[in-house]
Amino acid sequence: MFALRARRNGKTTKGGAAVVRVLGIDPGLVNLGWGVIEADRGRLRHVANGTCHSGKGSLAERLLTLHARLSEVIAAQAPEAAAVEQTFVNKDAVATLKLGQARAVALLVPAQFGLTVGEYAPNKVKKCVVGVGHADKAQVQHMVKMQLPGAVLSGPDAADALAVAICHAFYMDAPTAPVRA
Repeated sequence: MFALRARRNGKTTKGGAAVVRVLGIDPGLVNLGWGVIEADRGRLRHVANGTCHSGKGSLAERLLTLHARLSEVIAAQAPEAAAVEQTFVNKDAVATLKLGQARAVALLVPAQFGLTVGEYAPNKVKKCVVGVGHADKAQVQHMVKMQLPGAVLSGPDAADALAVAICHAFYMDAPTAPVRA
């Protein structure tokens, strides 16, 4: 489904398959959550998670701050794949537009690092991680902790980002059916 680059450090499993480091991103203008996992043929391992805070200032300054902080995360964590949660339209058009601009940063930064970026609707992420497309945040956090034992979540935005990474790892490994003519 997504082209993956070989691990820079050459880490592979006993069977020779590459272990893939996946970055999940939960876009937000105030708090942009991120989470990194390693996927090894269905086995998942927590690497790191956190939140990039944009601080105060003009919209341009806040977007620049998110860009710089997310760039630092990618440089430090060295993922091979990335995924971003899609946004939905709120009743407040101005807030939706600002969220869309933060989401653009979330798509741009991994692309600048040469990563292919997957995109997933919130309901698809929840269904993949929890089993129910309309799960609440507490259910998502619980299932992320279940699937990534020992992970200490830095907050709800980081938990959502880890859920996006888990979803991407699942769909990355999913076999594709042959196309019939």
